[in-house]
Amino acid sequence: MRGWSHQTLAAVCQSAAWCYRGGSISAEPRINDRIRVPEVRLVGPSGEQVGIVPLAKALELAQEYDLDLVEVAANARPPVCKLMDYGKFKYESAMKAREARKNQAHTVIKEMKLRPKIDPHDYDTKKGHVVRFLKQGDKVKITIMFRGREQSRPELGYRLLQRLASDVEDLGFIESNPKQDGRNMIMVLGPHKKKTEAMAEAREAQAARKAGRDPKAEALAEAEADAELQAEAPAETPAEG
Repeated sequence: MRGWSHQTLAAVCQSAAWCYRGGSISAEPRINDRIRVPEVRLVGPSGEQVGIVPLAKALELAQEYDLDLVEVAANARPPVCKLMDYGKFKYESAMKAREARKNQAHTVIKEMKLRPKIDPHDYDTKKGHVVRFLKQGDKVKITIMFRGREQSRPELGYRLLQRLASDVEDLGFIESNPKQDGRNMIMVLGPHKKKTEAMAEAREAQAARKAGRDPKAEALAEAEADAELQAEAPAETPAEG
């Protein structure tokens, strides 16, 4: 463009490319003296509506309360600004985002491979892994690998998959029925327990271990105490007619 320097053109092109990729030049709201409008709709520290006031008056109130003037709705006319401790707000927002990421559940598909003529010990080992995955709330893709003449006996793989599904039916269900895929047969097991529930139970168990407590033992002790109280309670006599 005529009259623009190469550096200016490069900066404009870089900004345009950044916005095209879905980025933004600044995600931070404007605060205090960076706000450049004649008047704002002001919200007080406790969320009360102050009304439309000149920018100078809003900045004066921010100094009086020892707070920041933060633009929370830049596209409003006039823009909405709030009096707040911006540093504390940023810290609390970051902690909430971190906690949300921590509690976010990602469904993972684990994979377990078996041979049609697997020996009992290996089967028990593989089944143990499947049990662990399902307890964690993850899906499990079971693959039976056929070799040589085994490819002519697909029923061996089918029976093995049905046996495994039956052995773990209290933890999972068949989400995708067994189907042949070239030299392999594949089945997908889904967990009965949601990922979020499994994560919550895992955190609770970890906290109990750190505290030196055993949740199962505590539950058993409570059940025994209830039984003793019931045994000591006097028997009820029927009401006289």
